[in-house]
Amino acid sequence: MNSLAGLLVGLVVGVTGVGGGALMTPILVLVFGVSPQTAVGTDLLYASITKMFGVGVHHNHGTVDWEVVKRLAWGSLPAAALTLAWMSFSGANRVKSGLIIDMVGVMLIVTALGIVFKDQLQGLGRKIRVTNSEQFKHVQPVLTVLGGVVLGVLVTLTSIGAGALGTVMLVYLYPLRLTPSKLVGTDLAHAIPLAMIAGLGHLTMGNVDYALLLSLLVGSIPGVLIGALISTRAPLALIRYAIAIVLGAVAVKMLML
Repeated sequence: MNSLAGLLVGLVVGVTGVGGGALMTPILVLVFGVSPQTAVGTDLLYASITKMFGVGVHHNHGTVDWEVVKRLAWGSLPAAALTLAWMSFSGANRVKSGLIIDMVGVMLIVTALGIVFKDQLQGLGRKIRVTNSEQFKHVQPVLTVLGGVVLGVLVTLTSIGAGALGTVMLVYLYPLRLTPSKLVGTDLAHAIPLAMIAGLGHLTMGNVDYALLLSLLVGSIPGVLIGALISTRAPLALIRYAIAIVLGAVAVKMLML
């Protein structure tokens, strides 16, 4: 059962770049009864390993913009390290499960809204890019680093955001530069080091279930390889809206716990 969940989530991640934490963490909590702390920590390591295989496919197809990945990482990796340090020294890693569930629920709603209004954000970014080309280009790197900082904090706390919110940010910041397939590949490439650092931090705090992690990977690795191959050819609009609906429903369920 765990491997089947890994396969389905891996497939979604490979196709869209979205769904690692946004789908897996709620599945672990709601379906398998895993504690929220362990769900977050296990999912982060699961996501980092799974996405390595998807990025390999995207890299071979030339659908990763490594310059954008580097800009995001300049903000997200230090932010993740500082968030882990705060959690460790303040005891926040033992925060009440109810608070973690509420945070995950809120993040799912934000993620779903970002997916639904992705086209509008891209249109806004394109309009600014065209009408204020030089000014927008000048602040693009700084805004990307700041976006990375936001992702670093949120992903470390909830395991959600590296794929979904990262994609939404990139759609706005790079409306002309990133094609749909390049958007997925670039977002996946950035998510790997971020999820790995955050996951290893949770590992040191005892928030990882090794047996569960292995079981999830058995299904997710073939799933993400198949999904990544599909994403280089498939139209993603219908899949995006379906994922947004699922995330919204899961968010309501988690907030009602």
